[in-house]
Amino acid sequence: MAYTITDKCVSCGTCEGECPVSAISQGDTQYNIDADACIDCGTCASVCPTEAIIA
Repeated sequence: MAYTITDKCVSCGTCEGECPVSAISQGDTQYNIDADACIDCGTCASVCPTEAIIA
């Protein structure tokens, strides 16, 4: 199951640079995770300053 970015996202971009498979991209209002590319490593969730990324 892929990680998801919630409405708590403040678009800081911290998660995008940490994703080892480049599954995160900037959307219109917040960052998004490509569920097909996500490998469930949790790196993005561990660096998110607002805890906006959930499993």
